[in-house]
Amino acid sequence: MSNYATIFFITALTGAGGLALGGTLAAAVHSPSERTVSLLLRFTAGVMLSVVCFDLVADAAEDTSILPILCWIIIGFLCTYLLNCWIDKQAHHSHSHGGHAHEEHSHSHDPHGGDNGEMCACGHHTLHTAGLVLAAAVALHNMPVGMAIGATFAGAAQAAGHGGILAALIIGLHNIPEGMSIAAPLLTGGSSPAKAIGIAALSGVPTILGALLGYSMGTMNPLLLGISLSFAAGAMLYVIFGELLPESENLWQNRLSGLATMLGMLLGMALIFTHMH
Repeated sequence: MSNYATIFFITALTGAGGLALGGTLAAAVHSPSERTVSLLLRFTAGVMLSVVCFDLVADAAEDTSILPILCWIIIGFLCTYLLNCWIDKQAHHSHSHGGHAHEEHSHSHDPHGGDNGEMCACGHHTLHTAGLVLAAAVALHNMPVGMAIGATFAGAAQAAGHGGILAALIIGLHNIPEGMSIAAPLLTGGSSPAKAIGIAALSGVPTILGALLGYSMGTMNPLLLGISLSFAAGAMLYVIFGELLPESENLWQNRLSGLATMLGMLLGMALIFTHMH
């Protein structure tokens, strides 16, 4: 199997598959514990932080000096931040509706058969539409995440390691709560479980495209590989500090919740160094 086929298969499984699994859990559980989701987000953030520090940046430093690495980490962070700022105008409002639809929204239906879900309290869109908007936002967000996976695969290919597979598995873990957040408003808005899960899975397709692009760029030459890895590190740092940790804090606040982040980071370190030796 070629490297491109391997990347396609793995990112399809962890990208689209992780989101589909989250959608399935939302359909089965309907209202998962906020504490459980918060701890999962923190644990995932810890593992991703290990990947950034001990895998992406470490590999980039082998062929690139520290100043370009720092610059491209900042560029990757800012690009992902600006993308998410634009996305938030469309998706943040709908995302905040996902967990409390029954309590915060009045019941109204489109008499012409357009959206048959509950009307949002602001009157701008139904919960069904809110779920679709969030799915589109996650799809856009998954493009740079996929590039991070592809760049890691490129670095692992040159070092005969398995960092790309590890990064893909971690992203798959990160996609589970995102899939739940997409499916929840769709289910509440009247979508069938199959449709909600399918839409969640489709939002993971850009992960595959981004991974193939990141791998292609990373295998061109060592300098471009260092740039790709550094950019990917910055993008993942935004996901960690701009999304996962703030979202987990909003869901459940507890001093012991930091333990989940530390355990995730220790697990990431163990997996990375196990593959290195």
